[in-house]
Amino acid sequence: MNAPTFQEFQRAFGRRCRDPRAARPAGVPARRMAVYEELLFNNITGFLDACVPVCRQLLGEARWRRLNRAFFRDWRSATPIFREIPQEFLSYLGGCRQPLPAWFRQFAHYEWVELAVDTCGRTFPPHDPGGDLMRGGPLVNPTLMNLAYDWPVQRIGLDHRPRRPKPTRLLVFRDATDHVRFAEVNGLTARLVELLATHEYRGADAIERLAGELPPESAVAVRHHGGAILDDLRRQGAILGVQT
Repeated sequence: MNAPTFQEFQRAFGRRCRDPRAARPAGVPARRMAVYEELLFNNITGFLDACVPVCRQLLGEARWRRLNRAFFRDWRSATPIFREIPQEFLSYLGGCRQPLPAWFRQFAHYEWVELAVDTCGRTFPPHDPGGDLMRGGPLVNPTLMNLAYDWPVQRIGLDHRPRRPKPTRLLVFRDATDHVRFAEVNGLTARLVELLATHEYRGADAIERLAGELPPESAVAVRHHGGAILDDLRRQGAILGVQT
């Protein structure tokens, strides 16, 4: 029997590393093979453990490792960059058939967001921190993620696992001290930030556009409190100031 080609050997070696149930490549001692299997699996799970530690706690060690193993075995990542492994894991969760809590996928995304915002390389454009937000164009923090969840993910933990969905809007961004901040907002504020992120509106114009999307009684309240909402967003760091 002819020796396998190099490419065939690589594929067999990779299959075994991903799945200990697969056949071991001919000529590779079991002990040495086990070293590679453990090393690669531990590398992958190390990134997941660090990025979504509460997910690990919520599932329990045995169930968490089974999920990690299924991800390592079945998912074909589109990137070789180690820090992007958690994002690949989220993509895997989107279609995996593992029995998971209904809120688990969104909670895993919520945990990952902190890493995504912390490592994004965006810079702050020129702006006037004290500028008039109503007359000028408010500059939304370029690190900001405007997120919508079906579950109250910010409340999930070892002492709280929700039974029913509850629509939740969160702004996640890096502040002036490079700390990641989470701000729970209502749908109107989230929509206002969405409008401002297009860089097409002065503050007053964005508020008027938002008011035009609402019933008359809600529109009056938005026009009345719009300036205060902008000021509060700037105070928190979600808005940096006025574009220059």
